[in-house]
Amino acid sequence: MKLNDKEVLICDCEGTIKLPKKALTKLFGSGEININTHLCRAQIGNFTNAVSAGTPLLVTCTQEAPIFIENAIETDPELAISYVNIRERAGWSEHGDKALPKIAALIQEATLEPPMASSLTMRSEGSVLVYGKDENALEIAKQIANRLSVVCIIKGNEDIQPPRLMDVPSFVGNVKSASGHLGEFKIIVDDYAAVQVSSREKFEIGKKNNDVTINFDLILDISNSEPLFPSPEKRDGYFHVEAGNPAGIQKALFELVDMVGEFEKPRYIKYDSNICVHARSSQVGCTRCIDVCPTGAIIPAQDEVHIDPYICAGCGSCASVCPTGAASYQLPAGNFTFERLKLLLDSYREAGGETPILLVHDTMYGDDMIAAIAHLEQNKKWGLPANVIPFALNEITQIGFDFFAVALAFGANAINILVNPSNIEEVEGLKSQIELIETATIGLGFGKNRVMIIDQADPEEIAEILHSSIAHLEIIPGDFAPMGSKRSLANLALNHLHEHAPTPVSLLPLPKGAPFGAIKVNTEGCTLCLSCVAACPTGALKDNPDSPQFTFTETACVQCGLCRTICPESVITLTPQFNFDEDARNAVIVKEEEPFECIKCGDPFGVKSSINQMVEKLRGHSMFSSDNALERIKMCPNCRVADQFDDPDTPMAVGDRPEIRTTADYMKDREELRLNAEEHKKAHGLDNDNDSEEKS
Repeated sequence: MKLNDKEVLICDCEGTIKLPKKALTKLFGSGEININTHLCRAQIGNFTNAVSAGTPLLVTCTQEAPIFIENAIETDPELAISYVNIRERAGWSEHGDKALPKIAALIQEATLEPPMASSLTMRSEGSVLVYGKDENALEIAKQIANRLSVVCIIKGNEDIQPPRLMDVPSFVGNVKSASGHLGEFKIIVDDYAAVQVSSREKFEIGKKNNDVTINFDLILDISNSEPLFPSPEKRDGYFHVEAGNPAGIQKALFELVDMVGEFEKPRYIKYDSNICVHARSSQVGCTRCIDVCPTGAIIPAQDEVHIDPYICAGCGSCASVCPTGAASYQLPAGNFTFERLKLLLDSYREAGGETPILLVHDTMYGDDMIAAIAHLEQNKKWGLPANVIPFALNEITQIGFDFFAVALAFGANAINILVNPSNIEEVEGLKSQIELIETATIGLGFGKNRVMIIDQADPEEIAEILHSSIAHLEIIPGDFAPMGSKRSLANLALNHLHEHAPTPVSLLPLPKGAPFGAIKVNTEGCTLCLSCVAACPTGALKDNPDSPQFTFTETACVQCGLCRTICPESVITLTPQFNFDEDARNAVIVKEEEPFECIKCGDPFGVKSSINQMVEKLRGHSMFSSDNALERIKMCPNCRVADQFDDPDTPMAVGDRPEIRTTADYMKDREELRLNAEEHKKAHGLDNDNDSEEKS
């Protein structure tokens, strides 16, 4: 069977998955379908023949992928082969006889090829810091000293007996700070000193030094102190293990010895500074990405932010909360996640499936938990319900409000997010996005709990939750294309939900901090200085070059607050909301006034009310005590300068300006002087005297 130019090999895993041949053939409509029963063993020849044909393959089994890969390498090592799990995710369930639409959808989804993100290279030469607090640190350092270049720093030197053989460079000191990443760690050490070779009963040290900078490729921290980095488990090349955890230490040592050479790391986040609303003119607006980044990879950089791709661990929280899409997740790249989503839900419905519930999960904890549910004893709630469709992501924290809105608009009845309980503290950004979509679904009449987090650690509890899911009012699926920016996709989805809402409202109030909303301007206090227009990073506020006015387009506003911060009159307030009226898409005039015309040349140069207000406020001021000075305020800049030079009462007065002389004027004067000289000579007979002198 071929789908999207891929040959699909289906296996029912020794008959444990119910796959009616006629029903599958009807669903896919691609001729007769061959269903294997033991593709990985007895029928491995079918796989080999398919590889020999040279067509890209999709195998509906992930458990035995190593066997298939080994076989394919011998036949055609260059052939593209992908795998999809239809056993634990669909077939192995007490609802397995109803899982055919889900199986068809999972197979269709797996035929898509994800565009991959770009990558960067980190290089490690194998220099390691072992940072501990006693002689055990020396023993641990010795275990890898023959494989790596190890330096041991002991935190303090109380009662540490010197080893018989000092085969590891040893120092004492306290690590003050650390920065960097795999291959380029930099630590700063206080009280740093070398251990004296003459140490006898305990470590004797030389002169202590502070602020000593040392570079390492890798760090093993067993000092029982606070981690040197935030979210230490996410910092490549850094291992923070309790000294009393021998199993954890040995695991870290095994990983350390393999971390030598070049390593490829994806660039998880693509950053577009042109649509970033972090700051303008040093006024800070949005800090959402900085606030949720667990590793400290994002820092302010004047009016932008800087994302260090070497430190970024790929959680995607910044992309989740970014209101404009300036930070976008790139594993996979582009809008591929939304394309998968639409194909999955469309295929499920076309195959006859009803009320689909998305189970969003990662590829580690989530896959393990789904497998555990499928392996439960069969007298309990086991396997996923037929309408619960797994949707795997690299990280569950990469999605946000736009994903939830689009998924619901594409017809998902509900969305459950499977979270590792040990990472629950890292989902604050995700929770804020769920709160936002919850406000929208309740406000439009779709009810609450459409999007929920499942963070239980027991597979039985998770299975019970999934099997007892609340039946929500069905949402009519939309048919819009999953294209465009984050903002435009969210707007498309929300407008579709509004169009089919049980209780549509024109104005939907949103919680504080929501990236949608309007501004309210106290127009009486506004002087039309247009500082807000200059600060607005999205173009929601715009001025009119031909008239004193400014407009506001609500759909472009992300509630960054820069206009409010920079307003000198403090007349702007934010109103988080979603406006479904047509006016929200159009530029609406906030304030306009008549222009003030220069009293000298007649050119418009300001706002009438502002100029009049300025004149009244400055009347009686020592610098504007004369009527001429006050009248000068009513002049345009050019006339004002000219008037200051003409006014004899000002320090800049120069009186009448001398007539400008040109080269022609100077030449004319010179000619007149020559003619006058000749006439003078003739009149006094000087020419004859000169002639007689020349003759003599």
